[in-house]
Amino acid sequence: MIIVADSSALVALALWNGLQWLDYLFDKVIVPQTVFNEVAIVGKPQSNTLREYLIGKSASVDHSNFVLTSCELGQGELEAMALYKLLKADYLLIDDQRARKVAQLNQIKLTGSQGVLLLAKHHGLISKVKPYLRNLHRSKIYISDSLICKILHLAGESQLQ
Repeated sequence: MIIVADSSALVALALWNGLQWLDYLFDKVIVPQTVFNEVAIVGKPQSNTLREYLIGKSASVDHSNFVLTSCELGQGELEAMALYKLLKADYLLIDDQRARKVAQLNQIKLTGSQGVLLLAKHHGLISKVKPYLRNLHRSKIYISDSLICKILHLAGESQLQ
């Protein structure tokens, strides 16, 4: 299975030290060159980890041949959707809510960092999702309380204390 990734979800996975989960769960992980450039900027959260992980996993893509509604989306998000279509990928890994809505309108199958977290638990790569959600909740990455509750429920775990 092929997964195309956008920056926001990759940052969350890097924060959890969970990038290797992608390699276990998917046959191929790929990002548009624009996404690689976004996450590899020195000083950005997890930039060193992401730059190292994504070496050899990026591709250039011209999204002008695809019908995508931008809705003020970033270049990386648009290119990730185009690369998904071009490669006929199985999933688009993306967390941004606006981008997820546009992707759904374009019949793109989605997962987010929390979806990968649940898959990691399901496959025995981790025993609990709660510590990872707590870590994310304490970071500068926004995650709603309702989404945290939903993920914990799906994982069969109790609420954050």
